[in-house]
Amino acid sequence: MDIITLIISLISGAAGGNIASAAMPEKNLGAIANTVAGLIGGGLGEFILKALGVLASSGVAGQAGPAELDLSSILASIGIGGVSGGSLTAIITLIKNALENK
Repeated sequence: MDIITLIISLISGAAGGNIASAAMPEKNLGAIANTVAGLIGGGLGEFILKALGVLASSGVAGQAGPAELDLSSILASIGIGGVSGGSLTAIITLIKNALENK
């Protein structure tokens, strides 16, 4: 994973975490916690999908130069980061609420 793709995933994950909490007020952890959960979710989502082979890795195998970043890989990083950041924020909120109700 190159650094540009990672930065795009982290930023879109943070945005996805905050958008998910704004869309579902009962899933709000607070601004900082939503951002951190989104950052982690965005980075992990991109990493896991590339490790599983669902997303193509940037660049060509055996090529020694830097990988090219095209529009489709940027949009995929934004989508995956946003969705996985929002999903992780919602999952953490569900776990937090379940622990509080015990």
